[in-house]
Amino acid sequence: MASLSLGGLSVNRGGGGSSSTKKSLNARNAAVERRNLITVCRFSVKTLIDRSCFETIDDSSPEFNNFAAILEQILSHRLKGQVTWFGYESPRSFWDYIRVACRKVSQNCICSIENMENVSSSRAKGRAWIRVALMEKHLSEYISTALRDFKTTRRFYEDGAIVLGEEANMLAGMLLGLNAIDFSFCLKGEGLDGNFPAVIDYTPYLKFTQSSDSISSDEEELRTLGSSGSESSTPENIGPPFIMDENSWFNKCKRVKQKYQLTLEQKGYLEELLRLRENQLAESVSQNKLLLQRIEDSDLTHKLEKEQLEYIIVELQDQLKSFQSLDQLSAEVSLSQTSLGPAHSQDGDGKQDVLNLLSEGKEDTPSLLGLCGSLTSVASYKSLTSLKSSDCLASPTTEMTSPGLTPS
Repeated sequence: MASLSLGGLSVNRGGGGSSSTKKSLNARNAAVERRNLITVCRFSVKTLIDRSCFETIDDSSPEFNNFAAILEQILSHRLKGQVTWFGYESPRSFWDYIRVACRKVSQNCICSIENMENVSSSRAKGRAWIRVALMEKHLSEYISTALRDFKTTRRFYEDGAIVLGEEANMLAGMLLGLNAIDFSFCLKGEGLDGNFPAVIDYTPYLKFTQSSDSISSDEEELRTLGSSGSESSTPENIGPPFIMDENSWFNKCKRVKQKYQLTLEQKGYLEELLRLRENQLAESVSQNKLLLQRIEDSDLTHKLEKEQLEYIIVELQDQLKSFQSLDQLSAEVSLSQTSLGPAHSQDGDGKQDVLNLLSEGKEDTPSLLGLCGSLTSVASYKSLTSLKSSDCLASPTTEMTSPGLTPS
């Protein structure tokens, strides 16, 4: 970069200053564009709310068409294009961002709009989504959910976009007021045509039209100024303004009365809605209490069943140990009888009596019979063991009484 000095004036040659000026100019233009769109969106929401007090909002309403165009421009502001296989960047609609970022909304309409037969283009699907979200009174929820997914928003939009700036939170708050309006749309009309871009009409927000019901018109103000400035004002010139002023006051009172009646109707509707919501809340609280009580009862029942099962297990283990000890004693008795011969048969009978007494003592367990009715196999097992022990004890006595061993 070179500099020339001409009579105390220095002229810089180079692109340093121009590049910084260009950057600041671009930043200023982007900020003005964002501010204009957000301001116009706020005005359009207000006009929609005012119009809804007197008529139903549908596709033929110019206020809605302007609002839809403004919202489409906001969601399409600095939207990245889609890069193709050959490296070219094709334009993209805001619907591509909405259908990805709004999947987390409960009971969303994304799949329904994707499956619509008469809507094919991406831009038309985005316009259908705006109408369905307004009819469902969930447009603000959709926008808030999409803006919270910052990673997806960053992937679809460039730096300086409205959805990436501070204006995004203002947008979600503005759209919340539309939940009070009952919209009625036809999803097969010309408004869903995606071949033409949406154009915003700024004239309703730039032009001020004074209605006939206004308290004072421009002509009356001019007459007032003229009458106050001129000393030769006659009563004939003053009369007509007073008559017009009286009529204007009458019309104004009539308009206020209509608004008051409409406000009373809305107040009654909101009170009824609040009463229904309170009843639903009370029912849900009572159902919650019943469910908690059922959970506590089931926990207590499970705890008791667990304790009973643990007691049964301990009792079964004790009986198993006693059965094992009985089997060992019977085996020892049989071995001793076979080894010692007939002389010790009486001792064997005594031990067998002891075993029988032990088995009889362990025969019935009231806790097992009361808690487990299916443990009858245990008694059969005991009877089998007693039969085995009696068979083993009966063999030596038969040998003693056999005729071959009796003394002659």
